Amino acid sequence: MEALSGLLLVLFVSMISITVVSTALPQIIGALGGTQSQYTWVVTAALLTATAATPIWGKLADLFSKKALVQVAIVIYILGSVLCGIVQNTPQLIAARAFQGLGMGGLQALVQVVIAAMIPPRERGRYNGYLGAVMAVATVGGPLLGGVIVDTSWLGWRWCFYVGVPFALIALVLLQKTLHLKTVRREGAQIDYVGAALIAAGVSVLLIWVTFVHHNFAWLSWQTAAMVGGGVVLLALAVLVEAKVKEPIVPLRIVVQRTPALAILASVAVGMAMFGGSVFLGQYFQIGRGYGPTKAGLLTTPMMGGVLVASTIAGLLITKSGKIKPYIVAGTIILVGGFVALSRIDHQTKLVYVGAGMALVGIGVGMTMQNLVLAVQNTVALRDLGAASGTVTFFRSLGGTIGVSVLGAVLADRVASDIPKRMAEAGIHIPAGGAGAKTSTLDLHALPQPIVTIIRAVYGDATAHIFLISAIIGLVGILAALALPRINLRSSVDLAQTAVAEPEPASAEPAPAAVEPEPVAEPARTSGTVVTGRVEGLDRRPVAGALMTVTDYPGHQVAREVSKADGSYRLELPSGGNYLLICAAENHQPLATMLTVGLGEVSRDIALAGASVVEGRVLQRGGEPVHGATVTLTDARGEVVGAAVTGPAGTYVLADLYPGEYTLTATAEHTLPVAQAVSVDGPGSHRYDVVLRSNATISGTVRSARSGRPVADASVMLVDGYGNVAGTMVTGDDGRYEFPGLLPGTYTLTASGYAPVASRVDLAGDRTEKDIALGEPGPAVPLGVSPADQGEG
Repeated sequence: MEALSGLLLVLFVSMISITVVSTALPQIIGALGGTQSQYTWVVTAALLTATAATPIWGKLADLFSKKALVQVAIVIYILGSVLCGIVQNTPQLIAARAFQGLGMGGLQALVQVVIAAMIPPRERGRYNGYLGAVMAVATVGGPLLGGVIVDTSWLGWRWCFYVGVPFALIALVLLQKTLHLKTVRREGAQIDYVGAALIAAGVSVLLIWVTFVHHNFAWLSWQTAAMVGGGVVLLALAVLVEAKVKEPIVPLRIVVQRTPALAILASVAVGMAMFGGSVFLGQYFQIGRGYGPTKAGLLTTPMMGGVLVASTIAGLLITKSGKIKPYIVAGTIILVGGFVALSRIDHQTKLVYVGAGMALVGIGVGMTMQNLVLAVQNTVALRDLGAASGTVTFFRSLGGTIGVSVLGAVLADRVASDIPKRMAEAGIHIPAGGAGAKTSTLDLHALPQPIVTIIRAVYGDATAHIFLISAIIGLVGILAALALPRINLRSSVDLAQTAVAEPEPASAEPAPAAVEPEPVAEPARTSGTVVTGRVEGLDRRPVAGALMTVTDYPGHQVAREVSKADGSYRLELPSGGNYLLICAAENHQPLATMLTVGLGEVSRDIALAGASVVEGRVLQRGGEPVHGATVTLTDARGEVVGAAVTGPAGTYVLADLYPGEYTLTATAEHTLPVAQAVSVDGPGSHRYDVVLRSNATISGTVRSARSGRPVADASVMLVDGYGNVAGTMVTGDDGRYEFPGLLPGTYTLTASGYAPVASRVDLAGDRTEKDIALGEPGPAVPLGVSPADQGEG
């Protein structure tokens, strides 16, 4: 995975471009003479274009070369960063940030798509943990780096935009050398530019309305009606376009599925947390608390540290357990708890309390952000992987865009209304056009100290209000997470699910002649890319006649082979890259796994599990289930091929079996082992119930009737109720006898040595003790023994 470092570096570059500005933005806006509304739009512009571009990049990744698209996104990002560094006023900065956002959106979406294409589904939890960790490092280091740059006189705030350029260039070179993915070109592929434009326009209109309402016009006004109505109409048209076009930007078949729909809903809440929290926390510490950019960056460390630790640990645990939902649910609950804690802060709250609240928010974001994408990737068809990943990232970015814009508007409105009140309470009267006109700017150095003190208090107190709103929105994320179905990481690509997700003839039956022309086979003989190995069962026996099929990521067949008598196979591939290997054989479970190959020969052995199951119940003689019985299945060679312990209902299941003859054995405490032959004649379930016999015992001592001493060498015989001899033995010097392994019932016990004696024994418990007296005159009298008689002679 040499390309992984380049991909992680690309993600680091795109994320640090957001966070490096967060602590420096108050200084940047102050230097350019911007306002609070412009402060918000510097962030919103980049998020908006990144949001609009994300699904486009995702769809392009399904149609064209992923490597080329990553490189194009890096170039756009570099150009945008340079433009941001040379601007001379705030409107120019907003425009440059919008252009930079196109590249940022591409990098964030494509990294996830490429890694999903390289890594088998079962391992993606661990790698998504790495992605989350890199995002956390960028988010932790960004504010610190931005603060240091702004506080360093010989650098200045413009280097906040230049700092990502060297990293982007390094990533560009690194990926050119190490990233090797198969280039896919689909004839007639079309990009839904109209849908993308309508989505971007609709969202932009609504965000512009949120920014200017209440300040420039009333909530109930013709401007509100025009903007809200226009935004809704544009988005409705986008839905109509997406439903009709061949290659939609946001495939509605993905959005309407339960898991993606709920993941999208939760992603909006997480996006608001991730972007809104980081943006306004920096402003809180600088304007509300009066700290410098560097110290403000340090103070946000608890939140970013929480993201780092939580994303890494959650990714490892998900890979180990295969379960995704529990971590998403826990993450959303912790996220809301953190926002509730932050909703109680003001400009004088102890930093320890603020840090604890930020840490909770960070942990919540780390446990949910990447795992929501992972959940969707495990429920969609392979051909929709890019579009699905891009869609979830799109809505997460959309949530961030809405969060920054809406929360920024709420903060600006609160500040604008509270500052005059506080000044009036302090007896400060601002003449029209005087210094008070500057209170809408973020350049506090230009204001008198009494006014600065009031502004800091207002900003510090107003920030808590936007966190309360975030907590309320976060409740939606909790509900969405709870409603998610149980999601497990697939151990291989789910072909059946792919067919369901895309029930079109082209995807149900690959047609290499129509999609991949015959010349595709020619490079296979010259590329030197060969996969060899053996197909075996879990019992290490070769599987002959196994059908091997290899497809590329769009689902086009590139190779096909049948395993030989010894299970060996040889596949020639067109080139190095990532492929899907499908193996199917009679009486075996099919297997699908990912292949990552370069030039040369690669060896890959395949183990196929059987498709047969032996199941049933272990019962007592009266039909009651036996809990905790051990069931073992051995084959004709005496090898154990399966074992299970019965549950409360006495059930057992032994899977992954092949046709053949087996011996089924069951045993439990206080019972005799039972073995029986079972036959598995083909795939499917074979039911065998087992009845265990109680392991009861009759024992006692043979004594002389005259002296009461034990009688040695007495012959003792036990006969069951059907007249069958259940056992015989001769007593030792102690006169003891014992007949174990008996079923409940009535027995006749006969002892001889002197005069023969016969006794009746009713065996009803696990053990019955019956002493026998020999040598008494007269006939023996039959005796009835019940559990209450145990131990008596």
